[in-house]
Amino acid sequence: MRREGNASRRGILKMGAGLASLGLLPAACTAGGTPPWRGVNLIATPDAPLGSPACERSLRHLRDLGGNAISLIPFLWQPAPGDPRIVLGDAVSPDQLRAGIRQARALGLRVMVKPHVWVPQTWAGAIEFMRDGDQAEWLARYRALLLDLATLAQDEGAEALALGAELRGVSSDPAWTDIIRAVRDRFRGTLTYVAHWDGELDRLPFRRLLDVPSISLYPPLGDDDAGLGGRIDTLAANLARQGPLWIGELGLRSAVGSQAKPWESPEERDAHPDGTLQARVLDHWLTALNRHGLRDILLWRWFSDPDAGGPQDTDFTVQGKPAEAVMKRHFAG
Repeated sequence: MRREGNASRRGILKMGAGLASLGLLPAACTAGGTPPWRGVNLIATPDAPLGSPACERSLRHLRDLGGNAISLIPFLWQPAPGDPRIVLGDAVSPDQLRAGIRQARALGLRVMVKPHVWVPQTWAGAIEFMRDGDQAEWLARYRALLLDLATLAQDEGAEALALGAELRGVSSDPAWTDIIRAVRDRFRGTLTYVAHWDGELDRLPFRRLLDVPSISLYPPLGDDDAGLGGRIDTLAANLARQGPLWIGELGLRSAVGSQAKPWESPEERDAHPDGTLQARVLDHWLTALNRHGLRDILLWRWFSDPDAGGPQDTDFTVQGKPAEAVMKRHFAG
């Protein structure tokens, strides 16, 4: 999910672990026969809130690069991985989320509402409960928050809603079946869930209840460029065997060595900027995914601030970097 934490949030997993065994469905395609989702995960910044003129400039630039869709991310927050007291964070208020949906749709962009769980000093995949009753309490709280977001998304005309992202510690709970049923009573658009790339999708008991599953895609790609394109093509081919599938997140930092651990944040490792590496890896990915029929892709990430990024930035955003030209070539084409 997010790459703003420290090194404790992710271990090094073998390349392709879980990717070759995610499911047994036929070749992938775009769900519903609609044009593919080609866009970004949008992060609201304090100086460019959703709905603001600054955010509109950022979205117009995205559209000029061929983007036709965004994920808007309301953050949910809980104090620790084993603490069930999850609440709506204050980074994106319901009113701001409404404004963002309206603004994006007025510009002709499709919108997914995609809640992310923020856990200090770690990540959503670390959520795990040891005390009896805590997981049930967490799921009840999460359900209430998700139903509010489903109602808002339906009211504002969002085209898709993600049940969550990378909640691998709790996604096997049978309670999700009832949660999905309740969400469908509130939201009539496309329903998805963004599974972690290490094989979570294969373990989802509710996969068949989704309109289309999604995956966050950050597998390690080796220490250098030797054979990089071939490794990415193999990973994309494995994914293409999994049936209809959206790429809910895809990216890496514009930093030296970022292909080795594409999930790694600037807070986890200081590195010199390398925009050409980011552009080269994304070009390999977008070429391979398109070749294998996986065309619904939301890059990680893009900021509402139109001045974000730039050649000295080492974060995930492609703004103001060589990767913008890669995006335009693949998305506008």
